[in-house]
Amino acid sequence: MTDHTIEVLQARVRALEGQNAVRRTIARYMALCDVPARALEGESLAALFSEDAVWEGIGPNYANKFGRLQGPEQIVAMLQRYLPPTPHFTTNVHFLTAEHIESDGVAAKGRWIMLQASGYVDAKAELIAARLEIDFAPSSGDDPGWVITHFRTERLFDAPWQVNSAQGTSA
Repeated sequence: MTDHTIEVLQARVRALEGQNAVRRTIARYMALCDVPARALEGESLAALFSEDAVWEGIGPNYANKFGRLQGPEQIVAMLQRYLPPTPHFTTNVHFLTAEHIESDGVAAKGRWIMLQASGYVDAKAELIAARLEIDFAPSSGDDPGWVITHFRTERLFDAPWQVNSAQGTSA
C-alpha cells in the first residue's frame, strides 16, 4: 500500500468513526428527553453539548416558542421545563428517520426527521414531526465522544392522537 492509500483509508475511518459517534450522541439526547426516562446513572443532557453550544427553534412554529439559547446551562434549563419532575409529559417518545450525516472526522453535520409522540398531564396527546439539523464536534475533554455544537429544530406538522399508557408505568 502506498502512503496516499493509507492516508485515504485513515480519513475514511475517521469519517465513519465520527458518524457513529454522532449517532450515539443524538440517541442519548433523545433517550434523555423521553418520558418516562430510562437514563443511566450519571448521564446528563449538559454533557452532550459543547461549552459554546447553540440550541434554537427555527421556522414559524418554533422560532418564537424556543428562540435561541447559548451554552449548556441555558439549554438544559429550557429542556428541564418539559422533563420530570416538572409536570408536563406523561409520556414522550422520540423517533428519528431520514438520517443524513456528513463527517470528516473533525466535525459533523446531521439531518433527521423526528417524530415525537407526546402525552400530556392534561390528558391531551399529539404527534409532532420536526426537521433537525445538528452540528457536532469531538469532545474536548477526556470523553472520546462527540458533542452537539449547534442544534436546530423546525416543526413541520402536528396531529392529535390517543395515548394508551402502559400499566404500572410512571414518569
